[in-house]
Amino acid sequence: MRIFILGFMGVGKSTLGRLVAEQLSLRFLDFDMLLEEHQGMSISDIFTRYGEVYFRKLEHDLLREVVQTNDHFILSTGGGLPCFHHNLEFMNDHGQTIYLKSDAEAIANRLGHSTGSRPLIAGKSVSELRQYVEETLSRRNHYYAQASIVIDVDLEANKEANVNLIVNTIRQVID
Repeated sequence: MRIFILGFMGVGKSTLGRLVAEQLSLRFLDFDMLLEEHQGMSISDIFTRYGEVYFRKLEHDLLREVVQTNDHFILSTGGGLPCFHHNLEFMNDHGQTIYLKSDAEAIANRLGHSTGSRPLIAGKSVSELRQYVEETLSRRNHYYAQASIVIDVDLEANKEANVNLIVNTIRQVID
C-alpha cells in the first residue's frame, strides 16, 4: 500500500503523516527530507541556486524513483509536488492520495506562527503571507481536489484528533 499525503504547506502533512504511519505500522517518508538528502542541500538552497523550475523537475524525478523502489509507505509530499509534471496523476495511479484540506485563513495563521525555512514565503509580511496563501491555494485546489480522498483537517484541533480522523478514513477505504 502506498499512501501519498498532500496539501498546502502548514497543514501538517509531515507531522500527521508520521503519526498516521506509526498507527498503521507503515514506513513514513518525508519527501522534502528525501529531496534534501538526494541533493545534499536544503530546499531553500536548491531554490536559491537553481530556481523553482529546476526544483520541480527534481521533485518529478525523485517521486518516480521513490515509487519504483518502495511498496508500502506513507509519503508526505511537498505542497507544490501534486501541481506539476502530472505528479498527482502518477500518485493516483500508484496508490491512494489524501488531500489534507484547510481554509486559507487558518493556513496563513498557522504559517505566520511557524518556525523553519519555507522558501516560498520567506520575508513576507502578514498581509503578503495571507495574499500568497489565498492566491496559491486557489490555483492549487484544482489539483488537490483530484486526490482519491479529501479530509478536512482542523488546524486548531490537537494532533490526535486529526490523526484519528485520517487513520479511520484510511481504514474505511482499505477494508
